[in-house]
Amino acid sequence: MRTKVLIESLLFISGKPMSAQKLAEVLGKEKDEVIREADELAEEYAAAGRGMLVQKVGSSYQMVTSPSCTHIIKDFIKSEQSGELTKPSLETLTIIAYRGPVTKAELEQIRGVNCSLIIRNLLIKGLIEAHEDREKMATVYSITFDFLRFLGLSKVEELPDFSKLNSDENLKKLLEIKVDEMSEEQAT
Repeated sequence: MRTKVLIESLLFISGKPMSAQKLAEVLGKEKDEVIREADELAEEYAAAGRGMLVQKVGSSYQMVTSPSCTHIIKDFIKSEQSGELTKPSLETLTIIAYRGPVTKAELEQIRGVNCSLIIRNLLIKGLIEAHEDREKMATVYSITFDFLRFLGLSKVEELPDFSKLNSDENLKKLLEIKVDEMSEEQAT
């Protein structure tokens, strides 16, 4: 496969700048060849007048949106941030509020479904924030001050029934009930 096509694919999925050195390592190619092909790719995107560009800063490359598309991108992001929360989003937000900080795996265990898209949307809306937990060696999610301020609260402990719902014992009971229900469904 052509080096340029591979570079384009890597830049598309990366979401962050990739150095020519890193691209060369991943592709098993010489750095000079990668620079030549990436520069050509950047020129092709610029000449084609597309909605995407390959931007070069120093010796790093990144796929970015074209400045000519700024208005539509701003409108899209604004609608993503201001749209109403779905029932699954509210459920996930509630779990994070009462159980946070919580990992994605813990959320998915409690809810029983993949939470990736919901977490992304809650992050975009500024209702939750991500932190690295060195003990768990994972990203954990907690509610933001903006979320509390929106509810008119000064601290998470002011949420209704917080001490009761935040208890580890109550969560264990709920999870046991859920596991029992799933076992019964599988048996029938």
